[in-house]
Amino acid sequence: MAIRYLIDTYLDFIQAEGMPIVESFGIDLLKVETRPWPRMGPVNGAYALTSGRGDFIDMYVLDIPPARATDPQKHLYEEVVYVLDGRGSTTIEASDGSRHSFEWGPKSLFALPLNARYQHFNTSGQRAARLAGVTNLPMVLNAFHNQDFIFSNQFEFPDRQGEERYFKGDGTFLQTRPGRHMWETNFVPDLSTFKLWEWKERGAGGSNIMFVLANGTMHAHMSEMPVGTYKKAHRHGSDFHVFAVTGHGYSIYWYEGDPDFQRFDWQHGAVFAPADRMFHQHFNTSAEPARYLAVAFGSLRYPFAEDKKKTFLGADVSIKSGGRQIEYEDQDPRIHRMYLAELARHGIAPRMDEFLIGAPR
Repeated sequence: MAIRYLIDTYLDFIQAEGMPIVESFGIDLLKVETRPWPRMGPVNGAYALTSGRGDFIDMYVLDIPPARATDPQKHLYEEVVYVLDGRGSTTIEASDGSRHSFEWGPKSLFALPLNARYQHFNTSGQRAARLAGVTNLPMVLNAFHNQDFIFSNQFEFPDRQGEERYFKGDGTFLQTRPGRHMWETNFVPDLSTFKLWEWKERGAGGSNIMFVLANGTMHAHMSEMPVGTYKKAHRHGSDFHVFAVTGHGYSIYWYEGDPDFQRFDWQHGAVFAPADRMFHQHFNTSAEPARYLAVAFGSLRYPFAEDKKKTFLGADVSIKSGGRQIEYEDQDPRIHRMYLAELARHGIAPRMDEFLIGAPR
């Protein structure tokens, strides 16, 4: 028998599940092919792995057929779920035996409390539901390489389950400073209408909110770009999965010293993850404000790693001052010219003049 080494227990696990594994920089999750997923029940699934996912997290697509449900599940890894399409409900069993149920629809966001038993239901008798989940299964499975420990562990985490109202779409606003305001909850019914707070430092009248979900280490935040605007470029470590929520647009990405930019166009259903230290910049080309959700491992409350601390502290600080952001006045002049051409193609008036004083054009 050949001696194995350099083993990736996570990759072994997902390959053994026999479902499609899609790998790319960016993925249209609404077009991913799914196949039966016996571990989850009479449902279909696929793994959707971005090239910038890093070492700690992964993503999957789950299809629940009409009037069907997953089998009950529990696991010793964290998970954040974004609803791509369809309507349904999720029931979570708390450590005291109580049950919490909530109904979700397109653009809902929720987290599964660590190691709590749960089950997803499709409440439509005619239409399938499609969910995307981002988890830290790779980190946990590669650390312990024991499936029973992860999927059959009876230890409970009551401190992760949250208040009853957190399962009803309510939450607690934690005011800190622009770009770091937090909303603590377990469930957000509709990201497209959720209130955001201004974050001038990230550029062009944008706004955002940081989420604390199920008191977990998984991070999520949402940002919005007004019509005719774009964000400032910045960079950070890998694993931030960026989901388009409203509007449409594009993002460019490059490494320091690259002569040209690469581009990814997005709309609802699309996701991408910039790789480690890759500069990236987001542009709204639609006639409505464009929102995006970012999910990663290491949160504002529990950053987990030193690099995440530096990201949250330096996301809106110029690289010239030791941060991770390129100010408008320091960006490549090709960037703005490219954006003007895109807006003209879509018939949208630019609204960047007041933000580009002193910037190259």
